Amino acid sequence: MLAGLDGRDSLVVMPTGGGKSLCYQVPPVLANRTDVVVSPLIALMKDQSDGLRRCGYPAAALHSNMTVAELRKAEQQVADGAVRLLFVAPERLVAPRLLGLLERAGVGAFAIDEAHCISHWGHDFRPEYRQLALLKRRFPKAGLHAYTATATPRVQRDIVEQLRLADPTVLIGTFDRPNLVYRVVPRVDVYAQTLEAVKRHAGQAVIVYCISRKDTEAMAGWLLENKIRAAHYHAGEDAGYRRRTQEAFAEERLDVIVATVAFGMGIDRGDVRCVIHAAMPKSVEHYQQETGRAGRDGLEAECILFYSAADAMRWESLITKSVEEAQAAPEVAAAACELLREMQKVAGAHRCRHKVISEHFGQKYESEDCGACDVCLDEAEAIADGTVIAQKILSCVARVGERFGAGHVVDVLRGAKTEMIDRCRHERLSTYGLLKDVDRKALTSLVYQLLDEGLLDRTPGDYPILKLNDASWEVLHGQRQVRLIKPAGAAPKRSKIDVASWEGVDEGLFESLRTLRRGLAEKDGVPAYIIFGDATLRELARLRPTTLAGFGGIRGVGHKKLSDYGEVFIGCIRDYCTEHALDSDQPSTPAVSHAIRPSSSAARRKAFQLFAQRRPIEDVMKAVDRARSTTAQYLAEYIVAECPEKIDCWVAPETYRDVAKSARRLGTTPLRPIFEDLGGRVPYDAIRLVARHLEAVGEDATVSKRKAPEQ
Repeated sequence: MLAGLDGRDSLVVMPTGGGKSLCYQVPPVLANRTDVVVSPLIALMKDQSDGLRRCGYPAAALHSNMTVAELRKAEQQVADGAVRLLFVAPERLVAPRLLGLLERAGVGAFAIDEAHCISHWGHDFRPEYRQLALLKRRFPKAGLHAYTATATPRVQRDIVEQLRLADPTVLIGTFDRPNLVYRVVPRVDVYAQTLEAVKRHAGQAVIVYCISRKDTEAMAGWLLENKIRAAHYHAGEDAGYRRRTQEAFAEERLDVIVATVAFGMGIDRGDVRCVIHAAMPKSVEHYQQETGRAGRDGLEAECILFYSAADAMRWESLITKSVEEAQAAPEVAAAACELLREMQKVAGAHRCRHKVISEHFGQKYESEDCGACDVCLDEAEAIADGTVIAQKILSCVARVGERFGAGHVVDVLRGAKTEMIDRCRHERLSTYGLLKDVDRKALTSLVYQLLDEGLLDRTPGDYPILKLNDASWEVLHGQRQVRLIKPAGAAPKRSKIDVASWEGVDEGLFESLRTLRRGLAEKDGVPAYIIFGDATLRELARLRPTTLAGFGGIRGVGHKKLSDYGEVFIGCIRDYCTEHALDSDQPSTPAVSHAIRPSSSAARRKAFQLFAQRRPIEDVMKAVDRARSTTAQYLAEYIVAECPEKIDCWVAPETYRDVAKSARRLGTTPLRPIFEDLGGRVPYDAIRLVARHLEAVGEDATVSKRKAPEQ
């Protein structure tokens, strides 16, 4: 930011959501000048410029979706000095007409967003970015600033060289995103696994990434068949379809977008709660950028990779064909395959995911337990007899003469009746039917796990053959133990930030505020998150302000939004609190941790004493002179702190069983999916009490598959 004010060039590498936009938004306002932002996608520049104007910031954009009248109006605003930030695409920027306008306007600086696109060594090279080198020549006094979320040291050097940056200030941010929960799950049935994950985030924004266009269409079709509001998105569709799909997603008319990487840079929605990779991306850089679309509002978000070693084989084939068709140099394919192998190492490593990713980008990760990945949450469940199963698989590879691929080996182990088995008489092998009780997809996953661990090799090409290696024989001779992960995986647990971010939030009010926000967004013709982000809505549902002064003190509420929306949101909060006997205007306190922090209030202490006597909630309400919602919160805290064996005096046994059954499938947070799964017939307070009890007694549905305690 200081470089922007001082007129120096800079290179800024920060993860998605790390604050890069502030670096180019603040200087032109403070310096009272016009700056230009080069953005690669129309949707992205439109979202950013619309959002800034909504906050009262003088911004404009020039792109091909605008009418001639709209373009001329924006150009005149630039000429009049009324625009502080102008968003343009790289190909439009270098047009003589616009360059002349910008010279006359005295542009102070250029911000090159997604700057890795200028590098051949980057993961998303775009030739049109190379034209930006002329900016230094045409605007020698203007600062030039390159921004990207992912760039290795080699890409950083290439960006500086290609843009002709002069002695740039270099800022490399922290790549770790602590609010993201990373999970790498063995892929067995990707459609069923994806549907299960999407249902955990019912009514929330989810992005599903697939490798091919065909894959995106098939996955979106599957989700639609299962009543999920989903659509596909890829570069093969016309611009009109892509624009309508993005707008529907931004306006919360769609919950799930199934996309290729073409969707990666085109979404600026901050409340994406889950990013799913139906297959492994082809580089860690792609993975970092795509998962970076989740949780940009700082709240918890889940990133799931359904992984199989077969993904690497598929990518190698695609890379080879692409290089051959483009007649590119052999080193291009070699570099791409090197990036692919690095991604495979990250996916296959059984170490803290946050640590592995940070180290890939050259940064140390001090903690040994992030509390926000499948490894540190101890979700990966090992197969008890992993070594024995590995020996059976490797023995079968040997018995078929190391002449067949994974599919045939799996068929033999399962005792299948196929033409190939009949022709080769492999039903006579000692390994035939040796693992007949293992599901085909699960067994295939185990074969690929052995490949990942280097305990089995394969030949290159479209039809790879499984081969034994020295490590294979060590396993067969009992000289090496093998750890195999159950393909189904354990149910996901709650991260620390997940627990803390929902504490004290009335989820019913939160949903009411979301509905209000959606209606206002539709009326104003803007994406819902531009009105207020989820973080602001949760804080409103936690503190429940009913005065303009209190509303204005909420993070994310500026002067203009207070003026535009304060009264209508306060009215919604006041009505909800009255209807549900909920205390309003709560004092602001720091977010609590997983173990709910005790309050020092006398009312809470007295409530705990009465709950210990198993007194009904109505009696406690009267005794402590508090609203039902506040008393219910005391009860939730009591359950976590004291861990009572049963809560049947507060929740009917049949209700407990229904909620526990639903929670086992959907998790204990957020509560809305459970509420909807039960048809809205169980109030949020009862759901919250059961969820806290499941966690307190060690039967958390997100942790265990054991039977819930009897009531």
